[in-house]
Amino acid sequence: MSDDKPAREHLEEDARVDALEARLRAAESREELRNRKQSSGADANYRSGNRVLADLLGGILGGAVIGWAVGYFTNTNPWALLVGLFLGIVVAFRNIIRAASVRPDE
Repeated sequence: MSDDKPAREHLEEDARVDALEARLRAAESREELRNRKQSSGADANYRSGNRVLADLLGGILGGAVIGWAVGYFTNTNPWALLVGLFLGIVVAFRNIIRAASVRPDE
């Protein structure tokens, strides 16, 4: 096995091989650039998901806290809490729908 010649010897004088190697290097660089863009798209999706989660939790918790505080000071606690929670959910879904309708190129 050690006496076998390599399957491909370097041929510098053949222009076709040089052109093929140049095209291969260009294709590899394009592929590397394309793969790099996909990772940034995944990062953008991760950030978008975190924003949706923050809007949802913030709307629900914020509405509940504000509703509870209003109910505590006006002595209408269960109803004010429910109204605040409902308004917080409405605001959270409105923000999520607004964020989802924005085009990525804007």
